[in-house]
Amino acid sequence: MNQHAIQNLTLFDLLARSWRRPSAIADLRFSADGSSVAFTGVDGTVALAAVADQEPPESRIRVSGDLGQTTIRPRERQPAPLIATAALGEGDVPIANYLGSGFLVGTAAGEVVYLTSDGNEMETLVKIDGPAVAIDHSPRTAMTAVSNGQDIFLSHGGGDAVRLRQDAIPSTDSLAFSPGGRSLACGGDNGLSIWPIDNDAGPLCEISLSARPVSIRWSGDGTWLACGLETGGFALVSMTDGRAEIVTGFPTPVRTVCWSVPENALFASGAFRIAGWSMAAPPLEGETSGALETGRAGLVPVETVAAHPQKRLIAAGYANGRITIAQIGARDELLVRPLGSAVTALAWSGDGRHLAVGAVDGTAGIITFPAQMFKH
Repeated sequence: MNQHAIQNLTLFDLLARSWRRPSAIADLRFSADGSSVAFTGVDGTVALAAVADQEPPESRIRVSGDLGQTTIRPRERQPAPLIATAALGEGDVPIANYLGSGFLVGTAAGEVVYLTSDGNEMETLVKIDGPAVAIDHSPRTAMTAVSNGQDIFLSHGGGDAVRLRQDAIPSTDSLAFSPGGRSLACGGDNGLSIWPIDNDAGPLCEISLSARPVSIRWSGDGTWLACGLETGGFALVSMTDGRAEIVTGFPTPVRTVCWSVPENALFASGAFRIAGWSMAAPPLEGETSGALETGRAGLVPVETVAAHPQKRLIAAGYANGRITIAQIGARDELLVRPLGSAVTALAWSGDGRHLAVGAVDGTAGIITFPAQMFKH
């Protein structure tokens, strides 16, 4: 590789292991122990990668003795190929973490399958009527929730699935357990309902919304819940008093929301910059309350956001393939990839060393950062 080509390499070229799948990446998950990543495709397959980097960036960094200049040489070997399953559904399949390194995958046949990090389908944990369109698993309570689009079923420790008594929401295609696993948020056509899982007294609260929730994310302490809407911004719900507000003003749909634990902040995609709010002044009285101006405004919408688990950093993926990492509340940005296919999914590993990415053109990648890159 000549010197000019090396100079034109992006951080993504230098730090990422990437693969090309035959269809767009719909979603991705790191395993609970951080050892593997699962990428779901819109073709119904799941592809798995080991997180351990055989050519970590530290092994390729060189500091010149005379100038003290730090450089990193490109990778010399192709990454190990992904391990892919056969199609488990006719579209993208729902996925959740399970045990240390495994995953639960919902299939078109109504099965919730335990998938190991080496691609083996170990057992069917839950079986329901109709296709499994949404699943979640709580390691705290060993409870699995699965929806066929109409009914929601709960299974404890892989036992028989019991139908949740549900009259409020006629269809359900998104589920999320609270951090402690004692409550289950269900999203459907006309809003959200939040159910206690240890009694049959009915929902804790029901929230009518103007559009279907497309993602549900609890804050780390379980006191807040946010969800992007198919149209019209995102909803923010206080679990302490049941108050709900819709934050509007987004030029494109809010596909993802995420919580920064170090900053106690909420972030959303759908704007022409990274949109964020401090929860010290949550955006309940208007969109500018507690706003955290982060990164730089541009002409291309943010498609997905992911908050670093330990540092005051937020990663953003854009419709033009751009990937940046910004310091929360500052304009500083690290440009990881300037262009490419539209980014559909981003997630940090639990230790904050790796950022996994999925894109419309089937690109699946794991970006591994040198330890010294994020010192603060």
